[in-house]
Amino acid sequence: MILFLAGTSDARALAVLLQSKGYSLLATVVTQSAADSLAEENIPHHIGRLTAEEMQALCVKNNCSCILDASHPFAEEASKQAMAAAQALNIPYIRFERKQEHYQHSLITEVASYQQAAQLALQKSGTIMLTTGSKTLKTFTDVLNGQEGIRVIARMLPNTENMEKCQELGIAQKDIVAIQGPFTKELNTALYKQYGVTVMVTKESGKVGSVDEKIEAALECGIEIVLIKRPQIKYGQQYETFEEVEEALKQLGGI
Repeated sequence: MILFLAGTSDARALAVLLQSKGYSLLATVVTQSAADSLAEENIPHHIGRLTAEEMQALCVKNNCSCILDASHPFAEEASKQAMAAAQALNIPYIRFERKQEHYQHSLITEVASYQQAAQLALQKSGTIMLTTGSKTLKTFTDVLNGQEGIRVIARMLPNTENMEKCQELGIAQKDIVAIQGPFTKELNTALYKQYGVTVMVTKESGKVGSVDEKIEAALECGIEIVLIKRPQIKYGQQYETFEEVEEALKQLGGI
């Protein structure tokens, strides 16, 4: 049995592939939406964020002999917990992470953290569209809310928790774009023009995360981009393709 950290579309595709190859999986996800996608494929799953100790308990209970971490490139804490759990149990840890992209343009400024992104957005001012999700929204509102010459547009998943968070953090209803991707370049362009966006903040999540469409649309509109680079974590066994993951599992044998 493999404890499989999922949650993204490519992770779910990998889970489906591995199950079809005869591997037994127990997937972990954070949201009900992700769980529903796994349920459609009859993949056993657990919903909720897990500490290293909770992952250990799940592994022991389900006789898991490997942890396969296919969580989001920015799910830094989940990966750290998974590595700690694997080390405590003395079982293999394998990381699948979509390929990292590299962008170079005069309108793109790369930063290493959400805090740096918020400070840079403050310097640039104007209408700032945040496409970084709700988890770190407070990092931006603490810096940007109430600042003269700045309007913050928050684009995020349309769930109750996110809307409540926006209300708590002082994001006006007219400044919320509640929508679920993936987004085409054309839709991104329309949203930028609708809100008069001058700065777009995004994460380097990779092609599967539809970052290319966001960036291409912004560049065509002459919008400045603040790009948050991925966390730098030493994962050990890390792979970018499904084929590489399959080969790694084969090498382990008997999982």
